[in-house]
Amino acid sequence: MRHRVVIVGGGFGGLYAARSLRHADVDVTLIDRRNFHLFQPLLYQVATGALSPGEIAAPLRHVLSRQKNTKVLLGEVVDIDVGINSDKREVILSDHSRMPYDTMVFATGSTHSYFGHPEWEAFAPGLKTVEDATEIRTRLLLAFERAEKDTDAEARRANLTFVVVGGGPTGVELAGAIAEISRDTLRMDFRSINPADANIFLIEGADRLLPPYPPNLSAAAERALLKLGVQTRTRATVTGIDEQGVTIKAGDSVNKIRARTVLWAAGVQASPIGKLLADRIGLKLDHAGRVPVEPDLSIAGHPEILVIGDLAAFLQDGKQLPGVAPTAIQQGHYAAKLISHRIKNEKTNPFRYFDKGSLATIGRNQAVAVIGPFRFAGIIAWMAWLFIHLLYIVEFENRLLIVVQWAYDYFTHNRGARLITGEQQR
Repeated sequence: MRHRVVIVGGGFGGLYAARSLRHADVDVTLIDRRNFHLFQPLLYQVATGALSPGEIAAPLRHVLSRQKNTKVLLGEVVDIDVGINSDKREVILSDHSRMPYDTMVFATGSTHSYFGHPEWEAFAPGLKTVEDATEIRTRLLLAFERAEKDTDAEARRANLTFVVVGGGPTGVELAGAIAEISRDTLRMDFRSINPADANIFLIEGADRLLPPYPPNLSAAAERALLKLGVQTRTRATVTGIDEQGVTIKAGDSVNKIRARTVLWAAGVQASPIGKLLADRIGLKLDHAGRVPVEPDLSIAGHPEILVIGDLAAFLQDGKQLPGVAPTAIQQGHYAAKLISHRIKNEKTNPFRYFDKGSLATIGRNQAVAVIGPFRFAGIIAWMAWLFIHLLYIVEFENRLLIVVQWAYDYFTHNRGARLITGEQQR
């Protein structure tokens, strides 16, 4: 029997681990709750109507169809037997089926964190899944539809007020896209309202937007947002969210922003698999629920279990690695290399993350970029953002569709996927 590798999670880390094992003398099983790989960095474009979900997702079976040593299972892992009381090492799925493994790779990513206020999620959805994106798209478009029918000025103002909580890359990208929708895409679509009257607020607790970026790029991003009409609030803490809007505290001042649409981009926490591993192995998770790993991404005392991506608490030079796609991709490649070397009894050096840079787009022709020693903003950064994101799209067909859609939207100022779907809020 060949070495059995089970990978849980079909995101960047899990998929790239599986693909990197295509020539290894192992049998690979990839398990995911969804049958597709999702390109999360472009989710905000689905949420704002620029792209459709199918353009940023690829069926896992199709992606791995030519990889003969790999099979894909649709399922959810709910438990794990690490072989403490027996020789069997298995993961248990929600349908009670069991999958034995010799090496396990957990790459289940992260979810939203509301900092101890789970009740806020009902009023301020985050952006991690296709369902999140279509829900946000529906809320955004419905806000304009309600405002078109409102006869009360105060109710109309609340419907035309949008609050994005969190000034990191996702928050900046969302706020910029909403501003473009209101001031450009929808400018001719309504008769009773002027969409450009929309008030867009971006709330950040730190002293500047994009805290991980150099201060000059944070300032450039804020200038670009202000030019689009976004009102930024830094050093501001959210203390309450309800159906009427957001309460923020800045210094000694507490204010309420009346808004019917609030979006959450402020924090993440590791997937529940982290707690499952902690319960079964006796781990102590970090503050974000991440699993502490060894230099080779394994769990102390369990070298057969590897944890990669957002789920892994991995410190390099004293700092936690960023929860971005390049981190997961590099760790996926490394996990596959480690497994191949172990089978051959070859030594593998500890994992080392190579920072290829960071990019965030603000709007049309505007972005900020940190690539190696270079720091730049504006249209050059925006073009770099377009090119690099296309490189990471898994399927060539999706790349082609996105290029065509982006070109069409750029020249027509349109967002063709402006569909209101699902249950409509009143």
